[in-house]
Amino acid sequence: MPTLEEIKKKKLEELMRAQQERLQQHAHEQAQVQQQIERMEEIVKQFLAKDALVRYGNLKTAHQEKALHLLVVLFQAIQKGQISGKIDDLTLKKVLEQLTPKKKEINIKRV
Repeated sequence: MPTLEEIKKKKLEELMRAQQERLQQHAHEQAQVQQQIERMEEIVKQFLAKDALVRYGNLKTAHQEKALHLLVVLFQAIQKGQISGKIDDLTLKKVLEQLTPKKKEINIKRV
């Protein structure tokens, strides 16, 4: 019959193994998501003019989440056939403005 120490050791090993498997699965999922983003980026970049590409690069550096949102929107539009030619900087700017929520203006009146 196994001792209490052996049971604890075995249980700890099982828990560590399960944790390691979860970490590996998470890393694998992260890698898949990153590959999908890279594929989308390759396609979208083909439709961006030089100035729009620069703006996208700056946005990606400064605001990664916003750049990813923009990337997904542009990718979906390309897939639907809504975009056929090059996207210039002005058009990209308009799309960004539509994605950015409007800020409410707060007026404080003193009495």
